[in-house]
Amino acid sequence: MTVAHRSFEITANFDSGNIEVLDISNPLQALLAIKPDTRSQHFQWFHFKASGLHVGQEHWFRLNNASKSSYHKAWDGYQAVASYDHVNWFRVPTIFEGDCLRFSLEATETHAWFAYFEPYSRGRHDWLIDQALSKAGTELLATGKSVEGRDIQLLRKGSGAEGQRKIWIIAQQHPGEHMAEWFMEGVIERLQQHNDPELNKLLASADLYLVPNMNPDGAFHGHLRTNAMGKDLNRAWQSASQDASPEVLFVQQQMEKYGVDLFLDIHGDEEIPYVFTAGCEGNPGYTPRIAKLEEHFRSHLKHLTRDFQTTHGYTRDLPGKANMTLACNSVGEKFDCLSLTLEMPFKDNNDAPNARTGWSGKRSMQLGKDVLSTIAEMVGTLR
Repeated sequence: MTVAHRSFEITANFDSGNIEVLDISNPLQALLAIKPDTRSQHFQWFHFKASGLHVGQEHWFRLNNASKSSYHKAWDGYQAVASYDHVNWFRVPTIFEGDCLRFSLEATETHAWFAYFEPYSRGRHDWLIDQALSKAGTELLATGKSVEGRDIQLLRKGSGAEGQRKIWIIAQQHPGEHMAEWFMEGVIERLQQHNDPELNKLLASADLYLVPNMNPDGAFHGHLRTNAMGKDLNRAWQSASQDASPEVLFVQQQMEKYGVDLFLDIHGDEEIPYVFTAGCEGNPGYTPRIAKLEEHFRSHLKHLTRDFQTTHGYTRDLPGKANMTLACNSVGEKFDCLSLTLEMPFKDNNDAPNARTGWSGKRSMQLGKDVLSTIAEMVGTLR
């Protein structure tokens, strides 16, 4: 969609773009709405470019349907991100008025991009895969296809030799959670370091299986939650099909082939302004061994970085009451392994706030690197 009024224009005709223009007759007070996911009523992600901004003047952008979004309570305390170059992103003043979300920019250039979070483009994804193959020493182990035929790459760092632990990390099942692929970039960047004692220790006894983007169709189309068929992939792990959720089916088949000793599913949470993990305590097969591994992971990561904490998070499942359609629970139960969902905020991290960027792609990358240290420290205890 591209809509112009004289010299002022708003467009979302690009990778991960999402906006509906309602009225831009007053360039200083743009009335907009977020478009829902294809074949789904979910919506929250927005991403658009405004051109013809008046330098030195304050432009306001109003999302009229914010109160009807999938996680409308998440707008409290949230600040939108903006960029003049689509590379360097910063938070802008944002107000949730109960029915709409308004944010503003005092323009210093004639065009700017705005988004729910710092986007991770398909072009950057392609670059990341090249970095993983050419500099990080991974191999392209297998390639699945999304509903619309986009590649879903499974990378392996390691030999696949018998006896190696199998560490799986997947990201962006929910396509609007772009911090998840920034996290994966951090992992892959660290894998390029050859004189890293912690990393070398890990790779001596484990292979890493990485899926940097599970939902390329949804990400490309500017979805929040679903793939091109309107399917929430993180509710498809008991019913994956070639027609509706081939992305999940592909990864499940590869897990069956190679095995799993640790599984991390990387996400972003709209409401909670902290980094945290959710485990498998509600699984039928949950044991004291798994509970101890969960505690080990959380304790080590908490002491490693102030960006991770264990006070805030989801309500723990009661014994035997887990939602088994989730990747974390499904994989943990099937492979009797440490299995965690790791969540990062769309907002800021209240334990370590950054007024300019809030939680960001750069901080997500660093968390990915830190998580590798925790895995390295505990790899010998996984079985």
